[in-house]
Amino acid sequence: MRAWRVHENGEPERVLRLEEIEEPSPGPGEVLVGVEAVSLNFLDVLLCRGGYQERPEPPFVPGAEASGRVLAAGPETGIEPGGRVVVLTRPEGAFAERVAVPAERVFPVPEEMPPEKAAALPIAYQTAHFALHRRAGLEPGETVLVHAGAGGVGSAAIQLARAADARVIATAGSERKLRICRELGAELAIDYRRQDVIGAVKEATGGRGADVVFDPVGGDVFDASRRCVAFEGRLLVIGFAGGRIAEAPTNHVLLKNYSVVGVHWGLYQSVMPGLVREVHEELLRLYASGEIDPLIGDSVSFEELPGALARLGAGRTVGKVVARVGA
Repeated sequence: MRAWRVHENGEPERVLRLEEIEEPSPGPGEVLVGVEAVSLNFLDVLLCRGGYQERPEPPFVPGAEASGRVLAAGPETGIEPGGRVVVLTRPEGAFAERVAVPAERVFPVPEEMPPEKAAALPIAYQTAHFALHRRAGLEPGETVLVHAGAGGVGSAAIQLARAADARVIATAGSERKLRICRELGAELAIDYRRQDVIGAVKEATGGRGADVVFDPVGGDVFDASRRCVAFEGRLLVIGFAGGRIAEAPTNHVLLKNYSVVGVHWGLYQSVMPGLVREVHEELLRLYASGEIDPLIGDSVSFEELPGALARLGAGRTVGKVVARVGA
């Protein structure tokens, strides 16, 4: 089968090679899936660069999530061949024509759900759902500030916040991205390059600030966020796409009575896998009702995957980027 492999760390376009490798054989408790589409994530860029917290030894196949059809499964898995699924490979292995994964990382999806949208669902929407509901305890009517609102996880956060009857303010860095944020349901979209984000948020909230801040960027964005978070607000630390890990001055946290809350969704897969499956079922319900719909900003062929991953790493994409693999 074909797979994209990394033999040395570096930028995706330089180090990814499309190669013929041996097809995996499912072991006990594993499921073999024929991949239809793979979703690209910033963690894949970091894996290629050698900058992710998990550093597999080269050569390795990146890719953390994919959609496809079950080709084979052991009787002990309770999974029948032929069904359509999404899989989590944590954090590598999905950039291939077939993958073998433990049954607990296989989730059913409806037959009518397009492969690209199915592949785009798990990481972005699970992260946003856990952040807003389990970690922030979002209530109807609260104001959510979503940074990088046109990105993969940001677009998921806007949709899920609106589905929870929250008010959404989003930030983005171009007219196209601002328009996307508004189309997704943001009441106000702020151009962080040209506008005073802190002043705009305070003005829009009557001086109160945002009850929940969804921050996948870190650095300067985190610093600005703590200045416009509301009394008893929750500042969600999703990631550090901006490159700098910010520091939270505890005296400021104390003076404003807000919480800085970490969101490491991947840890739930190990500690509370049953909850991950419950949230997947809830996401499918929201998709069926039309309350969420994965934003596919770019759909490329399998052969075009490295270039698309490079664009994602450079911040030149919107929504989720997916690569079509097989029928």
